[in-house]
Amino acid sequence: MIARAAEVFGGDPVEGGGAGAEKVRELHAKIGELTVERDFFIGG
Repeated sequence: MIARAAEVFGGDPVEGGGAGAEKVRELHAKIGELTVERDFFIGG
């Protein structure tokens, strides 16, 4: 627990970061897509 406590509180994970980083990129892309759609429909 102590060795990996930083992961619980938002620190950089020691291992397995590749899959997490890819998921973050995927979610950022989706956020951008939805923002563009929202702006188009609302007119912002």
